[in-house]
Amino acid sequence: MNTHDSEVYTVAPEMPAMFDGMKLAAVATVLYVIVRCLNLKSPTAPPDLTYQDTALNHFLLKSCPILTKEYIPPLLWGKSGHLQTALYGKLGRVSSPHPFGLRKYLPMQDGATATFDLFEPLADHQTGEDVTMVICPGIGNHSEKHYIRTFVDHSQKQGYRCAVLNHLGALPNIELTSPRMFTYGCTWEFAAMVGFIKKTYPQSKLIVVGFSLGGNIVCKFLGENRTNQERVLCCVSVCQGYSALRAQETFLQWDQCRRFYNFLMADNMKKIILSHRGVLFGVGSTKMVDADLSRLYTATSLMQIDDNIMRKFHGHNSLKEYYEKESCVHYIHNINVPLLLVNSGDDPLVHDSLLTIPRTLAEKKENVIFALTLHGGHLGFFEGAVLFPQPLTWMDKVIVGYANAICQWEKQKPPCKSQGAHSIETKCQDSKS
Repeated sequence: MNTHDSEVYTVAPEMPAMFDGMKLAAVATVLYVIVRCLNLKSPTAPPDLTYQDTALNHFLLKSCPILTKEYIPPLLWGKSGHLQTALYGKLGRVSSPHPFGLRKYLPMQDGATATFDLFEPLADHQTGEDVTMVICPGIGNHSEKHYIRTFVDHSQKQGYRCAVLNHLGALPNIELTSPRMFTYGCTWEFAAMVGFIKKTYPQSKLIVVGFSLGGNIVCKFLGENRTNQERVLCCVSVCQGYSALRAQETFLQWDQCRRFYNFLMADNMKKIILSHRGVLFGVGSTKMVDADLSRLYTATSLMQIDDNIMRKFHGHNSLKEYYEKESCVHYIHNINVPLLLVNSGDDPLVHDSLLTIPRTLAEKKENVIFALTLHGGHLGFFEGAVLFPQPLTWMDKVIVGYANAICQWEKQKPPCKSQGAHSIETKCQDSKS
């Protein structure tokens, strides 16, 4: 009894100290995670550029110096790809403007109705030319998203007309007119928008811009058919993954919390699909059945949604076939216009292994520049001194700066009359030298 009592009273006074130690360890763990997340000691550097030694590329890098200077994100949080991605996902942009545009409706052959918003330039272009940016947003996005509005406003002020595709089914107030919505690589709606611009503005040259999933779509569109590159001055793709087939395995890994992002994106896709449940799963739908709807409710990844729903819109027999046919990796080598591919090294959605695709392409093709930043997250690229980001991002400035340089090159280059892209480039180089 006495021994038992002594053990009780010996342990009791030590319990507060033990709890204090646990609290201290918990606080230390949280602080450690925060410091690791903020990544304060990580250096800043200019983008890692991969390109060939050509007169055009030298001109572009000289005329668009932001590509060769340090990208400096906000000090306290901007070096974390997770925080950059989270801020983009939550806010899109800060102090986002409200550009005024007109919504256009384009009937498709299968009964679907594509929509896009058209924004006229707010100033004369520096070259005096008529230039239109045709823009494809990221997954489930549209012209009303803050990052799109910010980029459009900046482009308008630089003299560009902007046409922004609204992904089929993405706008909450626009009903589907057929049992089909946007997919990872379907180019039909983007092609319809580009066709409208070319017909309505026959003198306008085009700058093609794609963000994330939109980058896959625009590169696939340009590479599908050489005629799609007519009147296109250049293409810019930001934060795309290039190959869905190769990306699917990495998207199931917990590294960089990629599995968690996968779950969040899948949840958002489920909401979009279910908002059009009546059209997609109703009486008029022949490709969907009740079992597909049941599987949708229980899906926890984009791959499950793609396998049970998205691939069936275009009749693909398997998920592998769907990813193979819809990824731009099989088409991007056919693009011959100047092509700028931008990715971030700390993008939690795009695995490092996927970046061998644009790097290898830039090593082989003269028209390609691949820019890889240390920081930026997924479509973040915020700039700012310490805490508060600026409304305009590094990404916005790079795209417009590159487009300006391309337009200037086209304006001042001598006429070149020869056959084949390589001989044309050679004669232009000789004339400039």
